[in-house]
Formats: sequence, structure tokens, C-alpha cells
Amino acid sequence: MHKDSKDFISWNDDPKGLFSVKLAYGLLANQGTGLSNDVFRMLWKTKAFPKALITAWRILLDRIPTRQNLMVRGIMVNSPLCVLCNRSVETAQHLFLDCTFAYRVWTLCSIWIGVLGVYNKDICNHFLDFHLSILSEKQNQVWKGVWVAILRCIWEHRNNVIFRQGIPDHEEAFQATQLMSWFWPKHREGSFSYVFSDWILNPIQCMLCVR
Repeated sequence: MHKDSKDFISWNDDPKGLFSVKLAYGLLANQGTGLSNDVFRMLWKTKAFPKALITAWRILLDRIPTRQNLMVRGIMVNSPLCVLCNRSVETAQHLFLDCTFAYRVWTLCSIWIGVLGVYNKDICNHFLDFHLSILSEKQNQVWKGVWVAILRCIWEHRNNVIFRQGIPDHEEAFQATQLMSWFWPKHREGSFSYVFSDWILNPIQCMLCVR
């Protein structure tokens, strides 16, 4: 401490103490987590916007402020139950996979893509299993962007119910997912020229154009 010096913020992982998104992204992609590194390498390659990727990353690490996690940290909540179904304690596993609300969103996704299947109940393996054999690796990165968007939209919908007195509506949450997942290839992939109505009607054909 020097009384004649001003306080300043320094980023320890940069020699000059300067923060950059590129450095932070690299740290997130390469950190040891105790979970399969394949999951996180695949996550950071997924075609989705940063805010959605960060949400998915926190969920995979169980670092999202669900009611269960808040109670573990000693934070008082009105009720430990999930506001989307009001049946079980709100954990990440419940909110994004086991909840009847989440199940309906995932079912709408399967109907939309035209592929019905059984996904793993472990959230990390659920992400790994979210794969279509007819798509290339890069095209599957767009498809996994749908997975990331579903998590983000369920989380936003949950917050809307809690903080804005919204009403749980799984169809509304899935429609938001379709829009969010379309925005990335539309604005970031030069080979993607489909309008939103094309994406709604034939998502596989749209993803097949990604090179």
C-alpha cells in the first residue's frame, strides 16, 4: 500500500495487467474442471453467442444461482421449489432436464428437428449426445448451439417468472430458442443465407448449408 498511489484493477494472467476477452476465453477453454475436458472443448466451439455459452458453462459446472445453490450459500429464498413446476427442489439438474417444463421444451426440439430419441439424464452427457450423424462436425456445432440456446432460454424464462410475474409457457421458451439459435448462423456464417421462416420449417436443410 502506497498512500501516494491510486488503486487500479490488474488482470493477473496478462504481463501488462490488461484484461481482454481473448485471454478470458482461453482460460475458460483450457482450465481444469474435474469434468471431462472434451465437454468444455466442445462447448467453446459451439456456434452460439457468448452470453448463452457462459450460461451453459455455469450450468455444466453447477455454478448457476438456482434456489438450491443459493440456500447452500446461506442465502434465504422464499421457497426451494422450482417455479416452473412447483414440485421439486430447484437444482440445475432438475431445472434444465428433469422438470416437466424442461422436458416439454426438449420434446418440442425433438419434434422440430424430426428426430425422436432418448437423451442421457446426466447434463454433461446430455450435451455430448446432442449430435446428429447426418451433419458434419461444423454443422453439429450449429446444432449444439440449439442445446445452448435451450438452456439460456429456460433460464431467462425462469427469471421472468420469478422477477416479472411471468407465466410458465414451454412453447414460448422454445420459440425463443429457435430465434436465438438462428441469429448466430444468420449473422456469423457467410454460407448461411436462410431467413427465419426457413429455419423454422426445415432446420436440418439450413444447417447442411454451413461449410
